[in-house]
Amino acid sequence: MLSKRIIACLDVRDGAVVKGINFEGLRSAGDPAALARRYNREGIDEVVILDVTATIEKRKALARTIHAVAQEIFLPLCVGGGIRDEEHADAAIEAGADKVSLNTAAIARPELLTALARRYGSQAVIVAIDAKREGGGFRIYVRSGQQATERDAIEWAREAADRGAGEILLTSIDRDGTKRGFDCELNAAVSEAVPIPVIASGGAGTFDHFFDVFTEGKADAALAASIFHYAERAVVDLKRHLRDRGIPVRMLQGWKAGGDGATA
Repeated sequence: MLSKRIIACLDVRDGAVVKGINFEGLRSAGDPAALARRYNREGIDEVVILDVTATIEKRKALARTIHAVAQEIFLPLCVGGGIRDEEHADAAIEAGADKVSLNTAAIARPELLTALARRYGSQAVIVAIDAKREGGGFRIYVRSGQQATERDAIEWAREAADRGAGEILLTSIDRDGTKRGFDCELNAAVSEAVPIPVIASGGAGTFDHFFDVFTEGKADAALAASIFHYAERAVVDLKRHLRDRGIPVRMLQGWKAGGDGATA
């Protein structure tokens, strides 16, 4: 079985990391580069930067943030938020991103996924899906969760995979920032519908929430923000907890099998 990935999300506004609840009430959580440095040291598997208030005027500032974070880590870096075309994707890659994440633009122009997959390879193209429970299904929202669409999350995930996306970043708006646990039903439904990895996002509050989404939710990776940003939970302790419960995770070189710390 492939190792399950633990991913830290940096929601960035005006050069600072912020976090809210249900996509609202954002508060500062620190400097992106400093947080990325800590996560790299603690053994996180990947980092995602999402520009939550992307504008044309602020793109140079975002490029500086991407570059600063990329200098601090030696692991995959994904960037999303306001990537509307190939030019924006090029700028993110040139600044240091390994992957780009598309949400609103992918819904508006699905053919963009195919174009980017051909340009960079599917492994570099992530489709972000922000979904909310409605009418017995999961409706997709765009523009940072502010605008409802007519698209169903499961159907769109299938189409995105067919068009060349390499992964799905699936966020439950209902659970975002609540620490009540991932929406395992949503994640399982999408994971079973597509042949590509699904990253679960929204709701992490305890170590068992990660275990649940890897088992019940069938996720390939789990992304979190608050519990890492505010040092409420340590990445090393989370990975040990998962490993001890039979979930395969990548351990830092030098960690002792008995779980009593790194030797280097």
